[in-house]
Amino acid sequence: MERGSSKHGPRLDEQQKQETEGMVRGGGATHAEEWKEPEPTPAAGEEESVRRYAPGHEPGTAEGISQEGVDVRSDLAKWLSDADFPATAQELLRHAERMDAPDRVTELVSSLPERRYTNMAEIGEALGLGVEKRRW
Repeated sequence: MERGSSKHGPRLDEQQKQETEGMVRGGGATHAEEWKEPEPTPAAGEEESVRRYAPGHEPGTAEGISQEGVDVRSDLAKWLSDADFPATAQELLRHAERMDAPDRVTELVSSLPERRYTNMAEIGEALGLGVEKRRW
């Protein structure tokens, strides 16, 4: 007697065959139980309207900083976060160059006023990127 698989018995082979029959034939559901069916994905323009967020947790930028400021700070952090803080502007520039940071990042770092910076927030503030205001 020939079976479909040598790893399990004929009963499990038959069950798997029935579950995948819809997929093989290209028409219907692949599972007998409705709860096993994947949820349909939203259409291209529908995604944001379908998504629900808890009050106060909607996407966006924090008060006090623009989306552009967030993007620039993120770029800077990508290249400078592993620098040895506190660091001077010159030390940060050398670090960015050593890490082969993009020109946009090295230009921003070279425009920093010469002083010691203890973290990325101070760098963002010195570049005028804004500081998010937290509501407590």
